[in-house]
Parts: sequence; structure tokens; C-alpha cells
Amino acid sequence: MATQETQPDQSAIEAATMQMVGYLTGAALSAGVMLGSKLGYYKSLAESGPLTAKELAERAGANERITREWLDGQAAGKILTYNASDDTYDLDAASAMVFANEDSPVYLADGIGVIRAMFTDVDHIRDAARGDGGFAWSDHEECLFTGTGRFFRPGYLNHLTPEWIPSIDGLEDKLNAGANVLDVGCGVGYSSVMIAEAYPNATVKGIDYHAGSIDLARENARSSSAADRVSFDVASATNYHGTYDLICFFDCLHDLGDPVGAAQQARNHLADDGIVMMVEPWALDGRAANMDAPFAPLFYSASTFLCVPNSLSQDTGRALGAQSGEAQMRAVFEEAGFGSFNRTIETPFNIVYAARP
Repeated sequence: MATQETQPDQSAIEAATMQMVGYLTGAALSAGVMLGSKLGYYKSLAESGPLTAKELAERAGANERITREWLDGQAAGKILTYNASDDTYDLDAASAMVFANEDSPVYLADGIGVIRAMFTDVDHIRDAARGDGGFAWSDHEECLFTGTGRFFRPGYLNHLTPEWIPSIDGLEDKLNAGANVLDVGCGVGYSSVMIAEAYPNATVKGIDYHAGSIDLARENARSSSAADRVSFDVASATNYHGTYDLICFFDCLHDLGDPVGAAQQARNHLADDGIVMMVEPWALDGRAANMDAPFAPLFYSASTFLCVPNSLSQDTGRALGAQSGEAQMRAVFEEAGFGSFNRTIETPFNIVYAARP
């Protein structure tokens, strides 16, 4: 006997349709944000105030017609304000912090490189999902490495040395006295350089298994005031040498195939009174509770393409994911034999933890 299918309510169909249209709009606007950042449109508007399409195109050295279309899209998306009386476009001060000011704590325009990499690698992740799930970080497009660095840089710049390090008892004293620091999974090196610049007596080494990121990190260090005290090497989280007063994992421990092994390696290479510092994406414990967290859709989606496949591509493949939360982080360090693990401070995007042997 055939079962008659129940048709969804028309209002539910409309709601689902508009939800998807919203996602498509966000994706299209994000591409426009990347273009505007590359062409310097936002910076020009932030520096000059309201401009016509012709004036902005002249400042950017860009085609006027393309510039006009971009401006209209950005104004329709409520990123810019259009003033019909004089045919000008304006970027207000609050929006300038997000789209134009690279040192702002909420600057996000250049982080869209991460999203670009996700779109580029859809077929690779499809194939991984039909196999063992593994797709290594190093196999992604270069826009991921630079985009990830640019996404995290504003948070590190505004929080790492002013707030996060001081939140850990005794850590600033160690750094001021001349600590030996290891930054594991340093990527393009922004965190390593910032620590070295803020603490002139400290020596910092950044390591990452991805050689291309280490090359970029060395370039970033050359222009810093701490170029003589920060260095970078290609090495994995479970294979390095030396003894350190501080070992850091900034937004990377959940990406590793063997986070317990990485924590054990850190424990074995800490000084007697050394500290492990971790920065992880903000999350609640338990998937059901975390579904309504403000940035969960972004973090889970990025983790599907980046964090989990990378972990599954490595030995052990624990695949914690970007929304692993405090309980899973604590479990990692307890398994690794640490005697102390605590949460010290948080921002809307991150949680900071400290562990001691």
C-alpha cells in the first residue's frame, strides 16, 4: 500500500528558501569583501570619507564601472551607506574596524581566504568523506595559510600579550626574566613574533610541519623588531628538541592527529616549572548545548573542511574538531599526565587554557 507523502507547509518552504538565499547572499558578499580588500576600496573610503564611484576608482586605480557595481552590491548588503543626494558611498567608523583597520580587534576582511580555501577544496573533501576522511592541511591552497594567519592576527595582536598571557599566573614574570618559548603549529608566525616583540628578554622559536608556512613566518619575522630573537623551523608537534619555559598551542591542538602525544611531547620538553598555554576556539561542552553557540555554524563548517580532515590524515586521528570544548581539552592533558589544567580567560572567539606538569 503506497504511503501518501505529506507536503510541507508553504510558509515552511518559503522560510527554508529565504534561509538559503541568505546564505548565498552572504557567500556572494564575502567574495566582494575579498575583492574590496585586495583593491584597497575599504581603506580608501575609511581614509577619505564619502566618495563617488569615479573618485574611488581613481584612488584605487580601478575600472569605474566595476567599482560602481561593487559599491552598489556593498551598499545593498548594508556594508556601505549610499547617499543618493550626492551619489556617494560611505564606510562608517564601526564598519571600518571590521573591513579597513588591520589592527582592529574585529578586523575580518582578510580572513575570508579561509572560506575561499573551503570552496576550492570541496571536491577533495568529498573524496576524503568517501574514503578515510583524511586531507592534510599542507594539501590545501595557499590562500588557506595566509588567510588563517590574517584571520587570527587581530585577536593575537589585541589580546595575546595585553590579556591572555597576564591571565596565567607567573607567566609574565617568566617572559620578562628571559623565558625560552616554543610556539607549536605557529603557521605564518604572527603569534611568535608578537611574543618576542612584547618581551625583549625572551627567545621564541616557532615550529610547523608545513614548510610553506615556515617560509612565510620567516618573511614576517624579518620586518619585526625582534628578528634576532625569533626563529622558525619545520618540525611536527611530536618531534622537536630543547627545553622550554613556555610551550604554546595557538588554535591548533584540536587539528592534530595525536593531541595527547603532542601534550606528552610538551611535558617532556618543559622546564621544571614550565607552562603549556593553549588558545582554542570558543565552545560549550557537548554538541547539543553547543548548537546554539553564536559562532558554532562557522566553526563547525570550517572544521568539516580543515580541522577534522587534517587530524584524520595523521597517525591516531583523534579528530577533536574546532568545537571540542573544555572537557575534551582537559581530558587530553590528563591523559598526557599533567597535574594541573585550568581555563584562564576568554573572548567571544577564544578560550585560553594553562597546563602544568
